[in-house]
Amino acid sequence: MAEPWRDRARRAVEWNWRLRSVGDPRPHYVICGRDALAYYVARAMLESDLPVGGARVTVVVPERYRSTGPDVAGLRGVRVIRSERLDVATFEAAGLAGATGLALLHQDDVGNLHAALCAQAVDQRVRQVLRMFNGTLADGVRKLIKAPVEVLSDAEMAAPAFVAAALGEVDPSSFQHRDKTLRVARRADVRAQDVVCALARPDGQQGVELLPTEQAGADLVLAEATGQPPGTEVAARRLVRARRRRRPVAVLLRALRGFATRKIGIAVMVVLAVIAVLGALISRAEDVSPLEALYLTLVTTLSGADPDTGKAADAQIMQVVLNLAGLALIPLITAVVVDGIVNARLALHTGLLQPARAGHVVVIGLGNVGTRVMAQLREYDVEVVAIDKDPAPRGATLARQLEVPLVIGDAALPETLAAASVANCQALVVASTDDVANLEAALAARDLRDDLRVVLRLFDGDFAERVEETFALGVSRSVSYLAAPAFIGALTERAVITTIPVDRHALPVAEVPVAAGSELDGRPLDTVNRDGQVRLIARTPTGGAKTIWWKDLDPRQVIFAGDRLTVVARRRGLDWLTRQCAPPAGPVPIPREGGPAHGGADTPTTTSPSIPSPIAPGIVTSAPGADPLLSPAEGASATANGGVAPEVERTSRRQGLSEGI
Repeated sequence: MAEPWRDRARRAVEWNWRLRSVGDPRPHYVICGRDALAYYVARAMLESDLPVGGARVTVVVPERYRSTGPDVAGLRGVRVIRSERLDVATFEAAGLAGATGLALLHQDDVGNLHAALCAQAVDQRVRQVLRMFNGTLADGVRKLIKAPVEVLSDAEMAAPAFVAAALGEVDPSSFQHRDKTLRVARRADVRAQDVVCALARPDGQQGVELLPTEQAGADLVLAEATGQPPGTEVAARRLVRARRRRRPVAVLLRALRGFATRKIGIAVMVVLAVIAVLGALISRAEDVSPLEALYLTLVTTLSGADPDTGKAADAQIMQVVLNLAGLALIPLITAVVVDGIVNARLALHTGLLQPARAGHVVVIGLGNVGTRVMAQLREYDVEVVAIDKDPAPRGATLARQLEVPLVIGDAALPETLAAASVANCQALVVASTDDVANLEAALAARDLRDDLRVVLRLFDGDFAERVEETFALGVSRSVSYLAAPAFIGALTERAVITTIPVDRHALPVAEVPVAAGSELDGRPLDTVNRDGQVRLIARTPTGGAKTIWWKDLDPRQVIFAGDRLTVVARRRGLDWLTRQCAPPAGPVPIPREGGPAHGGADTPTTTSPSIPSPIAPGIVTSAPGADPLLSPAEGASATANGGVAPEVERTSRRQGLSEGI
């Protein structure tokens, strides 16, 4: 039966059919993923203004899925393939043969490895970028995959930013490049001669100004590590020296409260009250001393008494009531003991029975990110308490190895937060994968203490920004936003060394080679620096000569083909520098064996001049809505400040997008 016309129309819109001319020289990228990281990577590929006019992007997503953040399948300008399995048939349908790069971005280490092997069966020359959490498995992948492969961990790249925010310091991570070790620091914490370049300075209108012209006014700088501990390490050591506030009486009362259930405790208290009242009445009726009255009461209650018909009626009634109370007391004592043992075992298993702590950091969610944050905090000797709903989360084994207490329960419940001593903690890091649960836990923690520092993980960037402004919960972080530049650099074969998070932005540190005949070949070094976009920090001359660092760079020196330029840049600035260092546009390359050049079909074997992108203005745009990856206040000011070439600005305005990293 023929497919209904409505289904055909829907499928045409979904796949976003755009017939391209024969010999389309644009590179082809295949991206497999469904979360915010896949969205940011795919959009960056669409926005990239490469020398041949942009890139073609094919996105592979499951048949049915619900996006918790930006939807990669909703991007305009991408070809969408829906498949539940990443196998050979799926990659053939996506046109992987001859493609420039493949990004496997699912949160499944084994699934990504299987997909990489299937992709290798389709084309062994396609560059692969894999997202993996397990470091041991990542090392094995590099040996198994014959194609050029890069294995990255978004959790590992984003964890330092969460740790820094939790301790109220700058990014504690450092990185090594060539013969130098560099780190991010506040200007007051480093010597003036160690400052490499300014990263950000406060700006009343935009929050922060990145890579400012005024180097002296910048508070956040990139500096050379000279053996002195960063500010975060000093803060961590200060926390270690602070002693816990011991409260033995409070701990004992808390243990007694958790020994039995509320109902059993009330029943025991009622029976004991009846026995005490009757004991006092017997003491008055028998006219005996208090000790003798206590003896008579206990003997009568626990063992009964011989009947004495000669006693007064009221004494006989009290004796009967005491015997009944004794009969009720024995099973209640047994119930308390059994219930206490069960509750104690459950409390020990779930971590709810914890001593009171102070000055520690509470991490909610031991997934990929939470586990990395916990490990890095322990590396700084900071005391950590973890909370997770799952009795066996991903990071449970590492938590036991690091002797980190794990509280099992809902972090939005007051008793769970009380078990982790949230009211007395240094900071709370909420890093689970559920935005709603994260927000509930953060609000519940703020109810316990108004001035608590909260570091909140939210997938939706616009939602995170509005929550931060409305509820004043502290710092919000997006793992995908922090890790996206490194994945983009690996996919485009840019040597992205690291990514520096600054406020709600990310600055990649990259090394870009200069090709022969490029725009920068023969130009002075001064042309590389662009205020607010690119800052040159080192140059490695061709031929393997020693790297020249910022201290010895002369802006009048000439750039030669083969030089490698190390820069700190925003993504738009890095795109501009890549184009300036790329070889001049030439004929379309002859297709290699195994598929047409750049993943295109029907590419002729004869050379033809490069043709511009057939995409009409306004086609390649992102989905509507705000995005933390993009800064809302750039636009045409970059060109006025000497930032980016005019043609780049026209492209950005045509797409209706603004720059953020």
